[in-house]
Amino acid sequence: MSNISLTVDEINQLAPLDIATNELVRAKFIQIYEAMWTPSTGVSGEAAYERESRNFNRILSEKEDLRKSCTRFSLFTAFLDVAISGLTLDPGARAQAYLLSRSIAVDSYQDRDGNTKKKYETQCVLIISGYGELLHRARVGQIRHADNPVIVYTEDEFEFGERNGNKFVNYTCRLPHTSGNIVACFMKITRADGSIDYSVMLPEDWSRLAAFSARQNRQWDNQRRQWVPGNPNALYGKQQDGSLKIDTGFLIAKCIKHAFKSYPKARVGRGTQLESQQVDEVEINDDLYGLEDGSTVNASTGEVMPKHDTGFAPAPDTSAGVTINPDNAGGSDDVF
Repeated sequence: MSNISLTVDEINQLAPLDIATNELVRAKFIQIYEAMWTPSTGVSGEAAYERESRNFNRILSEKEDLRKSCTRFSLFTAFLDVAISGLTLDPGARAQAYLLSRSIAVDSYQDRDGNTKKKYETQCVLIISGYGELLHRARVGQIRHADNPVIVYTEDEFEFGERNGNKFVNYTCRLPHTSGNIVACFMKITRADGSIDYSVMLPEDWSRLAAFSARQNRQWDNQRRQWVPGNPNALYGKQQDGSLKIDTGFLIAKCIKHAFKSYPKARVGRGTQLESQQVDEVEINDDLYGLEDGSTVNASTGEVMPKHDTGFAPAPDTSAGVTINPDNAGGSDDVF
C-alpha cells in the first residue's frame, strides 16, 4: 500500500460530518477496499466509498449521540473499518453492520482512598451483525454456505443430537402451526471443508438471554437503596404468566448471531466488534490507516505516541483491542 499520510491532529480538527468526505480519508478508504475486497467482489473502491460515505453521514445526522459525543478519531477509524470489513451500512431488517457509541476505558487513576478507578470516554464502534458475519466468514473462506434459519413449532417433528462426533438435525414441518408455540430454531452451516454444522437455539437458551436482558435493564431505587429488576427486551415476548413468546425475526437474528461463537477468530478492524464477540485474526496496525511514520496512536484516546526503543522487552500486545466498560459488556445481546 502506498502511503497516504494522515495526522491525528488533522483528524481531530475535522467536524464529524466532514470526516468521511475529507479527500485524504476518501483516498485511504478506496485504497483499503480495493486492496482487500475488489479482487473478490468486483466492486470498485470508489463505488464502495460513494455508497458508504453517504450511509455514514446519514447515520451521524440521525444519531446525535454519535455526532456529538464520540471522539473524532473513533469516527475516523469506524469509517475506515467499513472498508476493512467489506460490508455495508445500508439499513434494513438484514443490516450487515451499524454504528454504536460505547463507553471505553482509556485510563485509570487513584481516588482519595487509594482505589483504582477507570476513566472512560465515548467512542464510535462499528458493529457487525449476524447477517454481516455470515457474509464475512464466507468471503474469507471459513464457511461455504449457511441456510436460512428455520423456526420449529410444537406441531413439527424435530430431533437434534450428535452421532459419531457429527451433529445432526432431523426435521419435518407439520402444517398448520395452530399453537404458535416455538420449540427451537436451527440453521445449517456448510463449512469450508464441506462438513456440516448446525446452530440450534432452544427455549432454555432464549430464556437465559431474556434473564440477562432483564438484568441489563435494572434500575437503581434511591429510596430503597437497591437495584430494581427490569424487564427484558420486549421482543422476547414476556407474557403475564411469565412465559416467553419470542418474536420470530428476533429469534432468527439471535440464532445467526450465536452460530459462530466456537469458530476461529475473524479479521476485523480495531474499532470493530462482532455480535458473536469474536476478535481479530490478523493484526490491523496503524500503517493500514495511513498514519504518518514515526509515531503510533492510542486507539482509545487518539493521542500520538512517539516510537521508542523497548530494549529487549516484547512490544505490548494490542491485538485484542481496548477494554470495554463492564457495565456495557455483552449488551449487544439486545441490539436487535
